[in-house]
Amino acid sequence: MNSGHPEDAADTAISPRARRRASAEETRERRRTFLVGALATALCMLLVNAFVGENGYLATLASRREAATLRTKLALVRMENQQLQQSARRLTNDPTALEETARRELGLMKPGETLLVIRDSKPAPNAPSSK
Repeated sequence: MNSGHPEDAADTAISPRARRRASAEETRERRRTFLVGALATALCMLLVNAFVGENGYLATLASRREAATLRTKLALVRMENQQLQQSARRLTNDPTALEETARRELGLMKPGETLLVIRDSKPAPNAPSSK
């Protein structure tokens, strides 16, 4: 504040050169602050993208889990495929296996055979049970 003394007026008077120098320093400081803020923001965005982005860490973990599941399913399908190939070879090369399958799945019989169906006898609902 100006107390009315001439010395105070001399102290507050700043030369134009000093004013430009102070203004240039303030401008550099503002630029530096803006640049640091922009870089910090960009770094935060990159870190967030690295964790939750389309190809980030979490997506990589999910892909690895899915790949493990698919490998397991593939192993099961390959095993089933081998069993089916063996069964097909047996049916092609072994007449006994072909006959057995025809009897079991299609209910076929040879001429002259008689089919006997044996059923379990169940007691009648009103019949007294012996104890």
